[in-house]
Amino acid sequence: MDSLVALCNSRDLIDGGEAVAFDVVFGGQTCRAFAIRFEGRVHAYLNRCAHVAMEMDWQPNRFFDDSGRWLLCSTHGAAYRPDSGACAGGPCRGGLTKIDLTERDGVVHWHTAHNLQPLEF
Repeated sequence: MDSLVALCNSRDLIDGGEAVAFDVVFGGQTCRAFAIRFEGRVHAYLNRCAHVAMEMDWQPNRFFDDSGRWLLCSTHGAAYRPDSGACAGGPCRGGLTKIDLTERDGVVHWHTAHNLQPLEF
């Protein structure tokens, strides 16, 4: 069953800027995820490099390279396309795990699914 969870205000995501981090349960484990804006559209991924399952941000909520064109893993330099999560270079094995988002009325929502759930407190 898919449902919508409010994530942030639309204005919180600036093209090529800082991400909004959030926690999800994926495969029975608590994982960090992040949402970004690229070329006007919002995207979200698990914060796990496809090369080695480590968090990618080089500073808290910073994933873009200096050009704002690529998402970079701080550990080994794998590069990913911000619009799809596909590997664009470096030591990645596959792409990032995408999380579906919807933006409407100034709010960004993420879609939960049976394998990706909000963290319950």
